[in-house]
Amino acid sequence: MTQLSQHKAPIMEALTRYKSKRVVPFDVPGHKRGRGNKELTEFLGEECLTMDVNSMKPLDNLCHPVSVIAEAEILAADAFGAKHAFFMVNGTTSAVQAMIMTACKSGEKIIMPRNVHRSAINSLIISGAIPIYVNPGVDKDLGIPLGMSLSDVKRAIEQNLDAKAILINNPTYYGICSNMKAITDLAHQHGMLVLVDEAHGTHFYFGKDLPASAMSVGADMASVSMHKSGGSLTQSSFLLINNDISVGYTRQIINLTQTTSGSYLLLSSLDISRKNLAINGEEIFQKVSDMAQYTRDEINKIDGYYAFSKELLNGDTIFDFDVTKLSVHTLDIGLAGVEVYDILRDEYDIQIEFGDLGNLLAYISVGDRHRDLERLVAALAEIKRRYGKEKNGLFDQEYINPEVVMTPQEAFYSPKDRLQISESAGNISSEFVMCYPPGIPIIAPGERITEEILAYIDYCKEKGCFLTGTEDNHIEFINIVRECSQ
Repeated sequence: MTQLSQHKAPIMEALTRYKSKRVVPFDVPGHKRGRGNKELTEFLGEECLTMDVNSMKPLDNLCHPVSVIAEAEILAADAFGAKHAFFMVNGTTSAVQAMIMTACKSGEKIIMPRNVHRSAINSLIISGAIPIYVNPGVDKDLGIPLGMSLSDVKRAIEQNLDAKAILINNPTYYGICSNMKAITDLAHQHGMLVLVDEAHGTHFYFGKDLPASAMSVGADMASVSMHKSGGSLTQSSFLLINNDISVGYTRQIINLTQTTSGSYLLLSSLDISRKNLAINGEEIFQKVSDMAQYTRDEINKIDGYYAFSKELLNGDTIFDFDVTKLSVHTLDIGLAGVEVYDILRDEYDIQIEFGDLGNLLAYISVGDRHRDLERLVAALAEIKRRYGKEKNGLFDQEYINPEVVMTPQEAFYSPKDRLQISESAGNISSEFVMCYPPGIPIIAPGERITEEILAYIDYCKEKGCFLTGTEDNHIEFINIVRECSQ
């Protein structure tokens, strides 16, 4: 067998060969290498439009790869230490859906934390799998959901020995990591598959002294957002499989929802980024870790902010911490995280990844410059001076334990009534309400709406959180399951 070379980028190389042949296109896309849409070509660039091509024999086919995409998949699997890697162009959302639908059929149970991304619960609506939620731990000082306690996972497994899989969210948006190795071993002892939503953990595979990756602890499947910390284009991800998971069956599941017109811009960006990380990843993420630590130290010199890190470790619900994440608690300056987020964008031209009710997250990457980090620190200091106030009337809890009454699929497809959200307490929601980002539902289909949840939603609106999930764009009405309407 030919030795693998991580210096190769088969998809990029095939596109370069194809471009050099000056082929006359009588296929889609209709812009015909940009000539048919001059404004688009001027905006995105001729080189970009030239590479926006259709599947054909020289370029392989994403739905059934046999040549250059297949070769790129082998290289990606080798780089990530997996049995196989699938190129995903519908985002990590489709990778999460494919994991759950591969592991569970309709009516089968899956154990998962409730603070999952909406894509995981959407997967339950599509597949009909039944969630067994493990409520995450909560840090009462920071108000954030944590990882899953090993004892809680053990209890859920023992009470649901017929569950087919367990989903681990690792790391969380805030950088919190569960004890993945122990959870994986425990699940495997009971014949359950281990699926990992590793959307924010691409760098775990390439950096040094970072938390364990899913494949390294023996997990069966992982969804990896290369476009987040891996450098590829937005919407491009990998789905990794391991152990005895069938490559062919997983691809069939992927093809149920993934486009048949895979973008070669996204595919080549995955290919090129994998090559870069395989060759330079350790150096890249050491630089990122150093930049994040420097910025964390500088922010912590400003009284009132708390940029947290590994000092939070407790051996269980915070088993490890991703030091590349710059998570900052803001409540002690009297401002919600989303308020600081808005001020940074509107008054300082600094775009943060997200702000919630108590914290903000600045995503640090190899593309950042030292002067940009200094600008962020200076802006935070000035915001505290200009806007800081007493910590009164601020919510200090980011997560509310839900009361689950029905499965997400059952609630979503049930006959429903529309109520003003302010009058919906006591009913069962048939849709989502969530702040985006991060996209973790406040209420999900099948859960009972409570006064506490409504107060939380009102507070999110007041503080300027971007709420999504309901049919009503203004989040003034909510659909509830008809049988339970008051």
